[in-house]
Amino acid sequence: MGAFDFVKIFRVNKSISIDLGTANILIYDKQRKKIVLNEPSVVARDRKTGRLIAVGREAREMLGKTPDSIQAIKPLQDGVIADIDSTKEMITYFIHKIYGNSLFKPEVMICVPIEVTSVERKALFDAVKGAKKTYIIEEGRAAIIGSGVDISQPEGSMVIDIGGGSTDIAILSLDEIIASKSIRIAGNRFDEDIVKYVKRKYNLLIGDRTAEKIKKELGSALKVQSPEIMEIKGRDLETGIPNTVEVNANEIYEAIEDSLFQIVNSTKEVLEKCPPELAADILDNGIVMTGGGSLIKNFIDMMEKEVGIKVFLSPNPLDSVVLGGGAAFDNKKLLRTLQMKEN
Repeated sequence: MGAFDFVKIFRVNKSISIDLGTANILIYDKQRKKIVLNEPSVVARDRKTGRLIAVGREAREMLGKTPDSIQAIKPLQDGVIADIDSTKEMITYFIHKIYGNSLFKPEVMICVPIEVTSVERKALFDAVKGAKKTYIIEEGRAAIIGSGVDISQPEGSMVIDIGGGSTDIAILSLDEIIASKSIRIAGNRFDEDIVKYVKRKYNLLIGDRTAEKIKKELGSALKVQSPEIMEIKGRDLETGIPNTVEVNANEIYEAIEDSLFQIVNSTKEVLEKCPPELAADILDNGIVMTGGGSLIKNFIDMMEKEVGIKVFLSPNPLDSVVLGGGAAFDNKKLLRTLQMKEN
C-alpha cells in the first residue's frame, strides 16, 4: 500500500454521535457501528497551573478525595455546559484517545436536552470546532430513534428520557417534536434527595458516590412489603467521626418520591398538549421510557398506574440517546430539520 492510499484511508469520512451527558459521555462511531467510548464526564486539574491531570474514570475516582492543589469537577451540570473550557478539553481528549492523530474531520451529532438555550447551543458548537459538520439533536428525539421506534411515520410516539441531569419528555410524529418538556430533575436529583434524607433522618453525611450506589441497589418507585436493606457509611454530624447505619428500600422511596412525581406530573402536562389523533396512537403504541433513571425499580409500573397508558422500557436504556444520534445520520429528511454548523 502506497503513502497516498494510507492517507486516503485516514481521510475517510467519519460520522460520530456524542451523548454529552451530565454523568457520562458516550461516543458512537457510525462506521464501526459500535459505542467506542463510555466514560464519566469528569475532569481533574491542577489549581495553580490549570493543567489537566486526569479525565474520565481516573478523574471520577478523585471526586471528593482531592487535596487542595487538585480540583475534580463535572463540566456539565443539569444536562448543560457549566464549564465550556473543561468541556472542550474533555471532548478533545476523548476523541484523541479513540482516534489518535488521524487526519479526518468527522461529522458530529451532539445530543442535547430539548429546551437547551441558544447560548448553550453555541457553546456546544464551539466545543467541537474541529468537526467537518456539527449537528444538534434533542435527546428525546435521539432516544426514541435509538429505542427502535420509526418516528418518520404519520403516527404519534412518546418518550420519557431520564438522564443524569435532565429528563426529556416528548411526543413525536413525522420526525418532528409535536409537544415536549425538559426538566432538570433526573438521576443526579435522586442522588441529592438521598443525601438530604440520610442527613435529616440519621444525622449522617454521605457523598454523591455513596448516594448513587444506594439509588442503584435500593431505589424504588413503589413501597414494597419486604424491603431490601443496605449498610452505609458516612460521617456522623454530631461526633464528627465515621459511622455506619442501615437503610432500606422503602426509606429510599420516601427520599426520592417527590422527584419521581415531578417526572410523572410533567409527563401528564405533555400528554395534555397532545392532539387528539396522536393521543389515540399513543394509547395504542404506549410510552417508551429510557435513560439511566428509568432503571429505578418499579418506575415503569408507577408510571403506568399514574398516566393510565402502557409503558415500555427501551431495549437499551443507557445507550439509546447516542445510538439514536448515530442513526439520525441515515435520515436525510431529519438532518435537514436539525441545527447544523459547517466548518
